[in-house]
Amino acid sequence: MLRRSLLAAPMFLAAASAHAADWVPKQPIKILVGYAPGGTADIAARIAADTLQRKHGLAVVVENKTGAGGFIALKSVAQSPPDGYTVGIGIMGQLAVGPVVPGSNIPLDLDKELVPIANLVGVPMALIVRMEAPFKTIPELVAYAKANPGKVSYASTGLGSTNQLAAEFLAAESGGLKLIHVPYRGGAPAIADVAAGNVDLFFANVSEIMSMVRGGKVRALALAAAKPSPIAPELTLLTKDMPALDISNWFGLVGPAALPADIKAGLAKLFLEAMADPSNKETLERQGLEPMRQGPDAFAAYIQKDRERWAKVVKAGNIKAE
Repeated sequence: MLRRSLLAAPMFLAAASAHAADWVPKQPIKILVGYAPGGTADIAARIAADTLQRKHGLAVVVENKTGAGGFIALKSVAQSPPDGYTVGIGIMGQLAVGPVVPGSNIPLDLDKELVPIANLVGVPMALIVRMEAPFKTIPELVAYAKANPGKVSYASTGLGSTNQLAAEFLAAESGGLKLIHVPYRGGAPAIADVAAGNVDLFFANVSEIMSMVRGGKVRALALAAAKPSPIAPELTLLTKDMPALDISNWFGLVGPAALPADIKAGLAKLFLEAMADPSNKETLERQGLEPMRQGPDAFAAYIQKDRERWAKVVKAGNIKAE
């Protein structure tokens, strides 16, 4: 009897695995987004929602629930029934950066109250500088900063932000540059001050700055990616000089921690197929977005790997949240 059970186990596991991807929602799905309409998280959610409605006839509603750095939405996801009908968009800054920055105000236990479902899209960061900056390449920037310690400034969207960590990562990989941090309350004022010549550098999602680059307001020094972006194929790759500086802000789908495996797998399949649908290629490229194609296990591993990377940067730069 025992032998028969053991022999049947692989068949049972295979059947269970096949069944897991067969879960199909029978009522509307709500995607909670912790940021305002029009931002990258919102755009990613709406692309997925529109595709699921168009291709499968599924009712999917995007609800913007802003506040507390996007964590109000994630808290609501965590408190929702684990039935697959309430999910949320979690971003790199929340799931990978916040947990390793001392002083971060995170109103829930990310690992105990949420579960990764799928990493949907990523957008690489680009380094912009003021037009009058005395450096036009990464080697020139590094040489100038080393010769003038404490004179090169960089903007960020706040203490412990991904913009700050990207700049500190650059400083560390360049041999320990001494840069001045100038925090702002948002990307728009930071970019505006780079354009005005009041601050030297800023790391931003490439999609946020290309109009100003092409308008001659700021100069793009490099793209922090391993390959060119369709939205800016002309940009030099920062990884040519510093291979570790492959920095993409990513946007993934999360659900309540008790979400059953079959529902989690079914949601991952639906959403990943939606983001990879050929009809979305042009829309994604226009936003500088690339499908990440990571299911539950791969996404969970990616979050952990990113935390380890950013924890080293945080420690080296003695970075603390506001």
